[in-house]
Amino acid sequence: MENKLRLGISSCLLGNKVRYDGQHKYDSWLVETLGPYVDYVPVCPEVGCGLPVPRESMRLVGNASAPSLLTTTTGKDITPQMLDYCAKEVPRLASEQLCGFVFKSKSPSSGMERVKVYPVKGGAASKTGVGIFARAFMEAYPLLPVEEEGRLHDPVLRENFIERIFVMQRWLELISGKAKAGDIVRFHTRHKLLIMAHSVAHYRSLGKLVAAVKDHSYDDFARAYLQELMAALSRPATPARHQNVLQHIMGYFKQELSSAEKTELLEIIERYRAGNYPLIVPITLLNHYVRKYDKDYLAEQFYLNPHPVELKLRNHS
Repeated sequence: MENKLRLGISSCLLGNKVRYDGQHKYDSWLVETLGPYVDYVPVCPEVGCGLPVPRESMRLVGNASAPSLLTTTTGKDITPQMLDYCAKEVPRLASEQLCGFVFKSKSPSSGMERVKVYPVKGGAASKTGVGIFARAFMEAYPLLPVEEEGRLHDPVLRENFIERIFVMQRWLELISGKAKAGDIVRFHTRHKLLIMAHSVAHYRSLGKLVAAVKDHSYDDFARAYLQELMAALSRPATPARHQNVLQHIMGYFKQELSSAEKTELLEIIERYRAGNYPLIVPITLLNHYVRKYDKDYLAEQFYLNPHPVELKLRNHS
């Protein structure tokens, strides 16, 4: 990509000392590994709504679907202050052209899920809440990829999130120009195998949508396409689904590969599916054959190169 993608992030994850105790929650992978490919847009809702650093800690209290934000010791209600901030900041973030957002886990303002919610009259907390800012953001931008820094320690969730934000970047770059329906069709063509690895059902439904592109206005088509695309990519790409795509790609080399090469490739794909090899092994061999035999269609498939190889997202078993 010519330009770095723009990613919203809880400010403390970048090492900024904005937490209630005057500290930060620096995340080395986000800053040092992903950072070179991203322009971060830091957000701290608590500081943004006017609270000082340091400050009294806060928690969610009441109904998990619409909790209040109260200070822990004095019980001061910060809810109106936070909601006013969200009403201004969330729409403003549309101008940032974000490709996604990384939230701080467990935060009463920025936690994406499983945030503690305390009952009004005391008692044990339930992990059923969503941070007030995070909820407002996700409701305003339901198609943007979002994650928490804690969940990104899981290699499968990490790869899925990074894959989606790079797809979103390509989408935003596409529609920022004078794109036509045919441009979206080409976009779809280059993402076909990637979609297949996540959901064959969505692969088929998107194919039908693209085939009927002339039946829709451009805006309606673009909206429907992105909604279905993000729904597909949100589903995990399992080893079995990857195996299906890898074997599908192998079919493009029926005439070029010898029997021994086909046998070797099938063995490598099966060893990947069984968990003995990381995905990068069959992908590397297939990329070699794509270059060797000049398979232009495959060379343009983002499935084979969905994100910078330096991130090593396909190196886990």
